[in-house]
Amino acid sequence: MTLLKRAGVRGFVAYSHDILMAAASFVLSLYMRLGDSLQNYFTTDDMIAGGLVFTAISAAVFWFMGLYRGIWRYASLNDLIAIARAVTIAVLVFLLVMFVSTRLAAFPRSFVFINWFVLIMLLGAPRMAYRMIKDRRFDLRLDNGIARRVPVLLVGAEDGAEMFIRAMARARHASYQVVGIVSEDQRPIGRRIHGIEVQGTIEAIPEIVAQLSEAGERPQRLIVTKDTYDGALMRSLLTTASGLGMTLARLPSLTDFKSGVEDKIEVRPLAVEDLLGRPQTPLDRAAMGDLIRDKRVLVTGAGGCIGSELVRQTCAFGPAALLLLDNSEYNLYTIDLEVSERHPAIPRQAVIADARDRVRILRVFSEFKPDIVFHAAALKHVPLVEHNVIEGALTNVVGTMNVADACIRAHAGMMVQVSTDKAVNPSNVMGATKRIAEQYCQALDLKRGTGEGTRFITVRFGNVLGSTGSVVPLFQKQLAAGGPLTVTHPEMKRFFMTMHEAVELILQASALGATGITYEGKIFVLDMGEPVRILDLARQMIRLAGFEPEVDIKIEITGARPGEKLSEEIFHGSEPPLPTSYKGILVAGPRVGTLADLVAPLKALASACDAGDAATVLRLIADLVPEYVERTTEQAPPRRLHAASA
Repeated sequence: MTLLKRAGVRGFVAYSHDILMAAASFVLSLYMRLGDSLQNYFTTDDMIAGGLVFTAISAAVFWFMGLYRGIWRYASLNDLIAIARAVTIAVLVFLLVMFVSTRLAAFPRSFVFINWFVLIMLLGAPRMAYRMIKDRRFDLRLDNGIARRVPVLLVGAEDGAEMFIRAMARARHASYQVVGIVSEDQRPIGRRIHGIEVQGTIEAIPEIVAQLSEAGERPQRLIVTKDTYDGALMRSLLTTASGLGMTLARLPSLTDFKSGVEDKIEVRPLAVEDLLGRPQTPLDRAAMGDLIRDKRVLVTGAGGCIGSELVRQTCAFGPAALLLLDNSEYNLYTIDLEVSERHPAIPRQAVIADARDRVRILRVFSEFKPDIVFHAAALKHVPLVEHNVIEGALTNVVGTMNVADACIRAHAGMMVQVSTDKAVNPSNVMGATKRIAEQYCQALDLKRGTGEGTRFITVRFGNVLGSTGSVVPLFQKQLAAGGPLTVTHPEMKRFFMTMHEAVELILQASALGATGITYEGKIFVLDMGEPVRILDLARQMIRLAGFEPEVDIKIEITGARPGEKLSEEIFHGSEPPLPTSYKGILVAGPRVGTLADLVAPLKALASACDAGDAATVLRLIADLVPEYVERTTEQAPPRRLHAASA
């Protein structure tokens, strides 16, 4: 049990293999030397005794030399050198034992040299064959003898670590020297990758750094070699690295390399996405391709953060035609130029239009006749919408109604409404208007049922990293100015998701909604993971910039702004979440009246907006969204509009 515990199951199997090969090499070497005269030269007892002695010596040497710790998946010339060293010691010890006991009278002198070659082959060949089978390539080069410069500790004992070690060994002017590896679990501990030992788990990093420091190899940087670690672990690693006076970096995703390890591997500084992101959810790209391919796709708000990423990912699936709609000339020009350069073969139109202009929207849809519409146009900045109630209602409610009605008239197959977690129990106008937009699309979808006509799909998610007006760009700007970083409340928490992942899941939810499964009137909710405290995010971003929070860069608490909640929700209490066939996507049951119930108050809301009657707009919003708490129009503005809470 002690042996198994120390070596691990795989190490024990490798050790057992090596012992069997030692026994086999003894017999094979004698046969190669003596041939058929073997039986005349030795008795059976002599053969057994000699074989047992050689096998026992080899077993002790192999254990002492740690051959069982090498990971066959990453076998290299370093491992062959270690094997040759161990076999040499085993043969020399056997030679000494036999000389003392028999003066080597029983064995031909050449047997020793033959056994040395045979045993190296029997130990090395299976390792290299296993490596070649796994890699489907033959390349055992490793060391180039060039001294490394910056000692580093790798986090993750898998393919990324092996690739990095091998790349550093090959580089003529390598920047890093790997002094150790840590793993997220116990299994690889004690094993070696290209001679570098897996020294412990992530939790033991402080102790491992202390041990390496005593040995004169103190690492200066932690390098994360896996791209599947969640945000909580990345934040913990950053805290650990900062506490030890080390920096934290990561390797690019393995999927970023075009032709394997021959590509240059560059360590990149940790990005805020690494701290807040989650492991990538496996997606059904075939279903997403079937949704988009050869379809006429229209994206509203195409120049915005979500809209532009929707355009990029949509283009990758080969739509028949693409219409980019936005009311910002510059944003529209930028995304249109990008599409023209990256996907010149896709027919496209760039249309300046405002979703609030019903006549214009109806005309555009009638002429383009889209199959799929992604409605990403919205006003989303909470404090600004709070002080521009009519504009928020016109864009988020009336604009959505115009787009939805235009989809029906143009016989579009599907409209995807992009929503927000702030629509759940809203405490601000932005969230309340987005909830009304959800209600309208849900009601239209329920009216359609399983019959013909436009399918309305609503997708709800939280804050998107780096989007316009969000906390991350604000913190980056404040850091560049030397601080302070402004946080509205020390307990403010928000859900976060990267832009790329959010749009991928929008497409995945859309593909799911297009299936024959009954989702009428339901809202697709993206699993946002655990919420992040904004104060912690501020501290982490300061550390990422190489500063110490509250020492080099101050953090200022400015007070919560109108309409802000300390924490967001992604489900209402009467929307029990239900799983779907895709991990990361849930559905919320409908909690909306009929379309007939909505028509009159929505018309009144549009009329109040046209009349500039903010008080009536607020009252109608409160009537349509009972959980929204109405505020008065005389409420004082926030002390600092630029303070961050996402």
